[in-house]
Amino acid sequence: MTAGERTSWIIESARSAGFDLCGVAPLDANVFTSPNVLDISRRDRFGELRHLPEWLARGYAGEMKYLHDTRRSDPRAVLPGARSVIVTAVNYHAAQPLSTEMPSDATDAPPRGWISRYAWGDDYHETILPKLNELLSEMRHQFDESFEARAYVDTGPIVERIAAKYAGLGWLGKNTCLINRKLGSWLFLGVIITTLDLEPSLAPGEPPPADLCGSCRRCLDACPTQAFPQPHVLDARRCISYLTIELRGAIPEELRASMGNAVVGCDICQDVCPWNRKAPVTPFADFQPREIEPESPARTGQASLQTSADESGGDRKSRSLLAPELEWLAGLSQRQFSEVFRRSAVKRAKWRGVVRNACVALGNSTISARSPDFARVVRLLERLAACGDDLIAEHARWARDRLTSAATNWADTEPTGESSAVLGADFRGSQSRKI
Repeated sequence: MTAGERTSWIIESARSAGFDLCGVAPLDANVFTSPNVLDISRRDRFGELRHLPEWLARGYAGEMKYLHDTRRSDPRAVLPGARSVIVTAVNYHAAQPLSTEMPSDATDAPPRGWISRYAWGDDYHETILPKLNELLSEMRHQFDESFEARAYVDTGPIVERIAAKYAGLGWLGKNTCLINRKLGSWLFLGVIITTLDLEPSLAPGEPPPADLCGSCRRCLDACPTQAFPQPHVLDARRCISYLTIELRGAIPEELRASMGNAVVGCDICQDVCPWNRKAPVTPFADFQPREIEPESPARTGQASLQTSADESGGDRKSRSLLAPELEWLAGLSQRQFSEVFRRSAVKRAKWRGVVRNACVALGNSTISARSPDFARVVRLLERLAACGDDLIAEHARWARDRLTSAATNWADTEPTGESSAVLGADFRGSQSRKI
């Protein structure tokens, strides 16, 4: 079987296995460490990796130490003798509203948070890796040639989106996401690094897909925390996804108000991308928003940061990960978190991270002081502010003070006069008393 026949078989088999896209990029050219490649057709292959050391030196990776793995600068270092990288993509776009389409918090409704679209359903690592391993197993049965290979789904020292570009799957947008002309950017990527000799998806001298972003900068301008210092460059330290998932310590105070209702990840730069307007909907049920069934009364009686179901507003109803109630998320115990988010990508943020983030989102909510939920939310934040976890307590105090301060300002300017003075006094007292 020729290299071209192997590639054709792999692409066809990948699509039969449920992958929406598949391509092959070569790893045999010495273009990862030297910019002086004589062959012009290969001069810019994986050229983006040359900017990685500078990006790291600027501190843009934040606390993500794993990004400093030197193997990321040359995919061949991951597997000695590697000659090809197979890149697959799965569309995860669900038929649900975008975060930018969700209505703003109604002042008389329980405040809701946002969990990024990619984390609504089952953990994509656990969903896609078995498909990759199955493809790899079929390759070993199909090809007589002995070869080595390693499969990764966002877990190895590979910059998948760059490999995807040179496998012909799309271009890198100004928000650094891979964009495919037909599928948009709602894509889970997986790779197989292999010593197999495969024919690249792009013909010799053929450039990768053209950048069709043009003069559009909607993704850059829409970022609430201004995480893009320039097109194609992300300062992760300001990215809401980083702040809610990767950052383990305190969220910088100057960024909290700009985070809105984000609890896990952020979809804004993809939500506003014109290439996602007509993105097809995934047929996979694994990526649809989870419906969380209520716990039995016997189990809810266990100790947690939350009080009783009635006190916390819990009515033992089922809950969706599409715009979940913030009060529910902030009140989860560690045990409840582990059960609710079993086999979920939300686990990456960890329990204390999700509670921390839910507190910030509650502080940013527009819940009215006249709402029947307001006093209960403030009491929840006060309980969290008095808990033994310093990280959660500090963010809960910030959220409580922000909510009660806004309520005090509203009460002081309330024209009806009947209860404004009383409300103002109550909120100021709640803000200042020891807890």
